[in-house]
Amino acid sequence: MPDAPPATPVPPLTKGQTFIRRLASTLVLWTIVLTAIFSTHKVVANYVFLLLVAGLAAAGLWEFYGLVERRGLVCFRWWGLCAGVALMASTHYYVTHAQGFQLGPGKPNDFETGVLVLFVLGLCLRQLFDPKNPHGIVAIATTLLGLMYVPWLLNFIQKINYLEGVDGRFYVLYLLIVTKFSDVGAYCVGSLIGRHKMIPRISPGKTWEGFAGAVVISTGASVLLAHFAGGRLKELNLGHAVAIGMILSLGAVVGDLIESAFKREAGAKDSGRLFPGIGGILDLIDSPLFNAPLLYLYLRHVLTH
Repeated sequence: MPDAPPATPVPPLTKGQTFIRRLASTLVLWTIVLTAIFSTHKVVANYVFLLLVAGLAAAGLWEFYGLVERRGLVCFRWWGLCAGVALMASTHYYVTHAQGFQLGPGKPNDFETGVLVLFVLGLCLRQLFDPKNPHGIVAIATTLLGLMYVPWLLNFIQKINYLEGVDGRFYVLYLLIVTKFSDVGAYCVGSLIGRHKMIPRISPGKTWEGFAGAVVISTGASVLLAHFAGGRLKELNLGHAVAIGMILSLGAVVGDLIESAFKREAGAKDSGRLFPGIGGILDLIDSPLFNAPLLYLYLRHVLTH
């Protein structure tokens, strides 16, 4: 019986194909989240939203700990995963039930700090009673970094959504649109005229021209959203729209670079394999992770102070 002909190797995706697939996956992902947020059904608006963001936090944290282990370091993976989900769930419960109490806007942050303190103490106790792990400092540090990098940063999307004094749902929508336009601007301008590399040792494809495109396109998107949103984006005038657009464009680029640095150190092309040819959850949420706290702080201390 003749041998079967060798399988034709599948050519790798081009940079443009990867970008299109990642853009499509990102749009699908955040469309599901926004559908839950804007649902008129309270159970869907609250608890489906919680399940979605907690699921994103858990999946992203799992991928991060995978990078840590691929780097040859140790971490308390399951301890971190349980703490990350608990952080998301406890904050959600607090912000959705705080309206019945006379609480200031900073109270959710104080509550979250309490959860983090308990987590750090728990990590130390976990190591104290584990005589088989000689790398306690590394394990505690990497586990805590994962918690802060993924669930804690992602948690700011919840706090924006339930922030008093504004319609947080529209600011979550605003956050995601401006952030994604930063990615689109960086890719389009960088592909067309990009010549000068930003940080080639971390991400060889990113250029200063692409960075400029990210700033211009995302700031333009911010201004247009502020103009057409009417009263949905409370007090977001032209000056604030320009300022936030520039801040979020910078945050999106930095978030992407930080995740690229983690992957390069671990020797990984993508954070995971959830989306073949594209990567994992971290590859899709790296920019919103950094932009959510930036927008939250601007809303808390500039727009609604």
